[in-house]
Amino acid sequence: MVSELWAHALTWVDVDPARHPFEMDADGAEELASLVAPLLPSAEVAREDLWRSLDPVTEFLAGRYGRWACGWNWSVGEGDVDGGVVEVWCCSSDSVTTPDATAPLVVEALQEWRGWLEDLTERFAALAPPNNTPVSSADLWHWERACTRLVTAVADRTQAESGWYGHCMQVLRWFLAYNGIDEGQAQEIVENAVGGRFGSWIAPDVPVIDTVSSRFAGGVGGIG
Repeated sequence: MVSELWAHALTWVDVDPARHPFEMDADGAEELASLVAPLLPSAEVAREDLWRSLDPVTEFLAGRYGRWACGWNWSVGEGDVDGGVVEVWCCSSDSVTTPDATAPLVVEALQEWRGWLEDLTERFAALAPPNNTPVSSADLWHWERACTRLVTAVADRTQAESGWYGHCMQVLRWFLAYNGIDEGQAQEIVENAVGGRFGSWIAPDVPVIDTVSSRFAGGVGGIG
């Protein structure tokens, strides 16, 4: 798969629901499943070629709905893509069976991923600093609180399993971008804040989250 369709590389511009409208009723889900079914590998191929067997599905969904859709199989733990939030899909080796059974599962996974993005949008709006001003030393408490709540939410949704912190750092970058902070600055702020403090298979304790959140807020306050 080309890097542009790698879920870890998605930016806020790529996934922002406001930029990429998406609605799907029961008839739409059935239609999409019928289009996905011919693209699915056989169960045997899925097990033999774990990393590439679903590329045609991902490319189709991204082409139809936008790059955000490439996160459809970003499942919890060690699935097709490490450290995600999708629970309905496990991995190609276990979730792929017959086309008729697998295609609706793909659609459900896409909807679950979209639901997470919409949930994040609501969280971002609730956690944004007053008047949506990106930099204010007087409002660093808002940034610290936002980081704490977002880290906690992502750790919970990913079950803090393998590689969960990758998506957690991505969500923090998305939050900064949502508030108008440059992507390069956002990456630097998040990397400096997290700094290897998170690890697989373990949810961060309160002191660790407090440290990360304080550094996160300090990084935002340091933008000048």
